[in-house]
Amino acid sequence: MFFRRKGRLRKEYDEKLLTQLNRNKINWQQEKQLLEKSFDPSEEVICQTKIAEAKYIFLLREAKERNVTILK
Repeated sequence: MFFRRKGRLRKEYDEKLLTQLNRNKINWQQEKQLLEKSFDPSEEVICQTKIAEAKYIFLLREAKERNVTILK
């Protein structure tokens, strides 16, 4: 009885993790494209790109650790 909630919460947080992962992947790709298209990128743009990449990699590692897959 009490363990059903645990499974439901895990699924809910796994779905949130996947949505954040997809959102951060798109953000990182946009930042990377902006950096590649810039003639003389500023330090701020370079830092934002590195931060976006770090967030995406962190969420990707978390998804791997939790054995989350997109297709269920």
